[in-house]
Amino acid sequence: QVQLIESGGGLVQAGGSLRLSCAASGRNFRYYAMGWFRQAPGKEREFVATINWTGVTTVYADSVKGRFTISRDNAKNSVYLEMNSLAAEDTAVYYCAARSAGRVSERNDDYDNWGQGTQVTVSS
Repeated sequence: QVQLIESGGGLVQAGGSLRLSCAASGRNFRYYAMGWFRQAPGKEREFVATINWTGVTTVYADSVKGRFTISRDNAKNSVYLEMNSLAAEDTAVYYCAARSAGRVSERNDDYDNWGQGTQVTVSS
């Protein structure tokens, strides 16, 4: 089990950038795959990006490919989401999630632990 705390959300103008961080506590974080998901008002939670336990494999939703970058630092028990060229459609609560299996997944149900979320608002 890992506990996750997101930070770095906020209000940004369209075209701007934000960097989200997710700090994990608990044993064996380095063996977990990590993911970022988001949920906009009135919509279901959707996949954004995922990274495997080694950091070698990453997968992105088509809507963020080329704009967002997921990374991790196992020495710091942290995962990051660098978001560039933000648009109003990126406005959502962003959640960090951990998957004990270690392999990447785009499915909500494959993740074992979730953070509380951090709000990202992009003004147009």
